[in-house]
Amino acid sequence: MKKRFLALSLALAMCLAMLTGCGGGNDAATDDGGSTDDAAPGTPEVTWVASCANADDHPAVQGVHKFAELVEEKSGGRMHIDVFANAQLASDRDCIEGMQMNTIQSGIMVSSALAGFTDELLVFDLPFLFENSAQGQAVCDSDVGQQILGTLEDIGIKGLGWMEYGMRNITNSVRPIEKPEDLQGIKIRTMENPIHMAAFQVMGADPTPMAFGELFTALQQGTIDAQENPLSVITSSRFNEVQDYLSMTEHVYSAAPLMVSKAAYDALPDDLKAIVDEAGVEACQWEREYLAEVEVQWLDELETAGTQINYPDKAPFVDAMSSVYNQFVGDGDDMVSPELLEQVREIISQVE
Repeated sequence: MKKRFLALSLALAMCLAMLTGCGGGNDAATDDGGSTDDAAPGTPEVTWVASCANADDHPAVQGVHKFAELVEEKSGGRMHIDVFANAQLASDRDCIEGMQMNTIQSGIMVSSALAGFTDELLVFDLPFLFENSAQGQAVCDSDVGQQILGTLEDIGIKGLGWMEYGMRNITNSVRPIEKPEDLQGIKIRTMENPIHMAAFQVMGADPTPMAFGELFTALQQGTIDAQENPLSVITSSRFNEVQDYLSMTEHVYSAAPLMVSKAAYDALPDDLKAIVDEAGVEACQWEREYLAEVEVQWLDELETAGTQINYPDKAPFVDAMSSVYNQFVGDGDDMVSPELLEQVREIISQVE
């Protein structure tokens, strides 16, 4: 029911966007993302805005900057993208809706933020499915990964490629997390993602969804005890300043689709579409390589700064997750298809 309502709302939004585009106007960048013939010399024919919730120095945000740079370079200045970080423009959810309405033309976020919009992406949220980023990348780069990316078009968004945030880990101010029981009674901020919340409930924690912009203050004031995020978020958001312990649980692989508004993309001339496609692929590869370089450096910096880092045995955590898989793998809405999970596991098994 929820997805049928979303589809109807999206259809209405796209009709409104088309009507707006037909209304004329002389701005260099029109509301439908298309170009105009009367742009002043030296100004872009098309200007987009891109929204990122994370800090400007986050690798994925830097990846969006790279995307914007490549688009401008390859188009010879005909197309320009303004990048807004730190949720200055929109939260993740508002960014999704903005791309659907074509008030925002591009965005980056973890696939987990898209829970409730498209079920195929939920496979990335299954706990301890991926042991490392290499396995996640192999799935993203496969035909299966491209098919998953393609499902975004059903909600009015076009995926250009896969960046990543990395493996998710736990920080807290109570104790090192060596085994599932160590999470007992700990109030941990999670995304508003049903699979993530169920996984932490199974381990005895108190999962508490909270807007990302409120997280640092909540940790600082002790409103919550813990949070879980990739190193890219932990370091760029300075969570180590208010958390004593980092446990490298690597419980979820955070894939991050680089997205654009389908309405804005469809309004581009063919040559600019090709440039956007090419720049998207190159920016995704650049971001992955950059993230791999800085992750080792971050761990050294965190340890030097006094963060207590531990590497728990994952086996007890994996054993604790059977009920989560039973709950979320199956046929129906808000579930991971058993067939898709089997395909993903087959790809993972081939990664050395």
